[in-house]
Amino acid sequence: MSGPAASVPHHVAVVMDGNGRWAKKRLLPRVAGHKQGVEALRRLVELCIERGIAVLTVFAFSSENWKRPEDEVSGLMDLLALALSREVPSLDRHGVRLHFPGDRSGLSAKVVQGLEQAERQTAGNSRLVLNVCFNYGGRWDIVQAARQLAAEGAPITEASLGERTALAHVGDPDLLIRTGGELRISNFLLWQCAYAELYFSSCLWPEFDAQELDRILADFARRERRFGLTSEQLPQAQAEPRHA
Repeated sequence: MSGPAASVPHHVAVVMDGNGRWAKKRLLPRVAGHKQGVEALRRLVELCIERGIAVLTVFAFSSENWKRPEDEVSGLMDLLALALSREVPSLDRHGVRLHFPGDRSGLSAKVVQGLEQAERQTAGNSRLVLNVCFNYGGRWDIVQAARQLAAEGAPITEASLGERTALAHVGDPDLLIRTGGELRISNFLLWQCAYAELYFSSCLWPEFDAQELDRILADFARRERRFGLTSEQLPQAQAEPRHA
């Protein structure tokens, strides 16, 4: 809902786009852009904690990214392993709880082990929930949720399907940001972003900083979120307790 209480979004999702173009502009290999993108994500985690954002969900590797050049995919996998070993201890100290929503069936045993270890290590933290969507796709998420219900013989409803999506442990995003200037969501959080506010930034992801985030948050604070209601109905709806 709009109003002072909603000026800072509870849950922010980000399509981190522009790493490759950032590297190309500097005559660097694409993997160099992805490495710089990790630095941008580190900054954003700190900014979210400072600004009181409770949940951050980022699109790290989509189910379609396997189609990219083999050397880039290999570099991304190596970068993930390195980031896990370097970043998880610091994230743990800062009270960040990690989740890695996505299809793990196509990942190596070493990568899966690293993801599971990071989740276990940070499970008791509550300062910020960080969802790093890896080998994730919005259509995959809906299909796997429906398959769970079918296997259980359970009725398929909005509530039951939502409870079996890969992000059922958090509320839906309030704000979806895509950097890099592209105007699409690229199969990200299709179910969860039904009522998310969308913001498309021309900033390349490695250049994303506090100034850009604050510009986006200011824009978000000016928006009226009606969720199908009329403006006249909002005051009563805003007075009702918020559910996570």
